[in-house]
Amino acid sequence: MLHYAVVFFVIALIAALFGFGGIAAGAAGIAKILFIVFLVMALVSFVMGLIRRT
Repeated sequence: MLHYAVVFFVIALIAALFGFGGIAAGAAGIAKILFIVFLVMALVSFVMGLIRRT
């Protein structure tokens, strides 16, 4: 999941470099959403790991 967020971030940077504002904004938005989903899943996984230890 984090890999896809980084890929969309790189696409946004390249699109912004070439002046494609709409594409850059869309790719950056997707990257933000994927990163937030990754953080939530990582946090849930961490908490579940702590619960299973006890």
